[in-house]
Parts: sequence; structure tokens; C-alpha cells
Amino acid sequence: MKFLSYILTSIYLLFFGLLLVVFHGIQWIFLKVGGQKGHDMSVNALQFSLMRCHNILGTRHTLRNPYKLETDRPLIIVSNHQSMNDIPPLIWLFRKHYPRFISKKELGKGIPSISFNLRHSGAALIDRNDPKQAISEIIRFAKLIHENNYAGIIFPEGTRSRTGVPKPFKTKGLDVLFKYIPDAQIVPVTINNSWKTTKYGKFPYGLGAHIKVDAHEPINLRDYPKNKRAELIERLEKTITEHVIVD
Repeated sequence: MKFLSYILTSIYLLFFGLLLVVFHGIQWIFLKVGGQKGHDMSVNALQFSLMRCHNILGTRHTLRNPYKLETDRPLIIVSNHQSMNDIPPLIWLFRKHYPRFISKKELGKGIPSISFNLRHSGAALIDRNDPKQAISEIIRFAKLIHENNYAGIIFPEGTRSRTGVPKPFKTKGLDVLFKYIPDAQIVPVTINNSWKTTKYGKFPYGLGAHIKVDAHEPINLRDYPKNKRAELIERLEKTITEHVIVD
């Protein structure tokens, strides 16, 4: 099976690289011609294409959101994090809400399509070694989400869980988002099996993963005043992690 992984991963990476290069140009054109909405359309098309590209590895996706989310107010999407392959299904599932990410600053340069999207979508590019810069960037990001009724996506674990087992949530980023997006709907999300795509490391990829993304019942931030924010974070962490299945 691992021998087959080497062959299929090589084919996958060829098509993956081509998609990133082609969509880098497409994003540039759509941004120039259609502005931010045009750029968002091209980003959504990229995510769909990346998920289809993953079919080369036998990867399947099941994306579920049974709840009606308001489009005239901002969202804070709080999710566990298992691999970079979490990103395309998250963006596709919430594409009607113009999702933006909090990401490490290293991803903001040097990667076709991905870096372009992060820089031009208003994503928060944080320096993990500079807390002051990180907080300042998240504040700017939160204001962008609030003013435009976008969806801000945050991974409170802070880094990927390479085995699927959830890491403890860090609260600082959530606290900042709660402060600057007071009217948000909060959507807890659980991702399963994404870690299996990178169980061997960066090469080869794992085969046959069934990535599942499940949105849970949204929570109104207004229902949790400042003195109950710790309770809210505990609720979010419990909701998300109790649905993680590690096998």
C-alpha cells in the first residue's frame, strides 16, 4: 500500500502544483477585473479543484452544515486542525460567508495561489514568536470580519494535530475575536480523518482518507457577556473535541 502511495502522491503533487500555478494567474485576473468579490469566486473555484485533485489519492469529503447561518452578520468559525487539507473543505463549506483565516506569516509568501490569497483576502498573518505583532494582526483581522460580515476561521489548538488527537485550546486569539466582533455567530466545527492524509509526513500521502467536516449548532456571542467568556470557550472546546474520532 505504501508503495502505491509513492506513485499516486507523485501524480497528485504534479496536478496540485499545476493547479496552484494556474489559479495564481486566475486569482490575479479576477481580482483586477472583479475586485474582492471576483477574487473570492476564484478562490472558491480553487478549493473545489483542490478537493477533486485529492480524489487521485482516494480521498473523499463529507461536508455537513444542517444549520441556517445568517449572512447579514459576521461568523467566527472555531475548528480543530489536523492538516493543511482542512482548508479547502472549510472554505468550500462556508463559501457563502467569505471565509478568512488566521495563519502563520510564513505562508504569506512564496507559495503560488495560497500566499496570494492570504495577502489579498485580509487574512491575519501572525508571527508566533512576536506576541505583540500577533495580537495587533488579529485585532486588524477581527475588525475586517466585523465590518464586512465575513467569516473568520480560527484553529485554537494553535498548530496541527498530526495524530488526530485534539490539543488543548489556546484562548488569547478567541478572546480578541470576541472583543472586536461582539455581534458574531460562533460556529463550532469538527474535522475528522484529515490527519490520515499526512500520516507518513510530507511524502508520501496517505491513501483513502474520508475527510469529514461537521458544523455544530451556532452560538450567539451576545448570550455570553464578558464574565462568561471562559465558559463559552469551554463549551466550544467540548463540543468540537467530543466529536473527534481517532482510529
